[in-house]
Amino acid sequence: MKQIDLNCDIGEGFGTYHSGLDTDIMPYISSANIACGFHAGDFSTMNQTVELALEHHVAIGAHPSLPDLQGFGRRRMAVSPREAFEMVLYQIGALHGFVVAHGAKLHHVKPHGALYNMAATDFALAEAIAEAAYHFHPQLILYGLAGSELIKAGEKLGLSTASEVFADRTYQSDGTLTPRSQPNALIQDAKQAVSQAVRMVKEEKVRSVDGIDISVQADTICLHGDSSSALDFARQLNQRFATEEIYIKTY
Repeated sequence: MKQIDLNCDIGEGFGTYHSGLDTDIMPYISSANIACGFHAGDFSTMNQTVELALEHHVAIGAHPSLPDLQGFGRRRMAVSPREAFEMVLYQIGALHGFVVAHGAKLHHVKPHGALYNMAATDFALAEAIAEAAYHFHPQLILYGLAGSELIKAGEKLGLSTASEVFADRTYQSDGTLTPRSQPNALIQDAKQAVSQAVRMVKEEKVRSVDGIDISVQADTICLHGDSSSALDFARQLNQRFATEEIYIKTY
């Protein structure tokens, strides 16, 4: 039997604004990446999301971003490695306060949006993010795009890493994700996305937009919690994994 971690970007509301179906999705996942206030999330949302994750025995991870509330952290910004280190460390610390207050432990760190994609190809930036996680606590697991510079940076420092794949995103032939600015970046058909996820887990391969099979290491699969179809997709993914004898378990 294969096993896979199913993670979800969650806690992405802010103030009176609510995003996603966190309460409904939580039973279907094994790891939660909780927004830390820079792209979404605030003190109340973080606290409530930590409580929800603990209620469902879901591993808790920090989801640090570039400081971009207006753009939901998906706009690239020119930041130095030092700035990246400081902003990631700051956000890990913010979430960690709530985790400790509830008598729990922080499990992982996964950058969000543009910061994640920038760190996938920029080793200096990736190294800064990895160092922030390592200096906060060397037992934290660093989540990053499979085959990316972020995974390499984490391994260089001696961090445990989880190579991440995406069920609902298309891939370029170099293994990077298709930018969201392109119309074919997202897979809208749930059955196609589920089939892509199963193949990545069982065969460790994904078909690029150019029709080329790419080898990928799949330790964890991302489920985006902010889409309107996220709950239905989560259910379909769980059902198909059960049929394929793929066990969902925290990495």
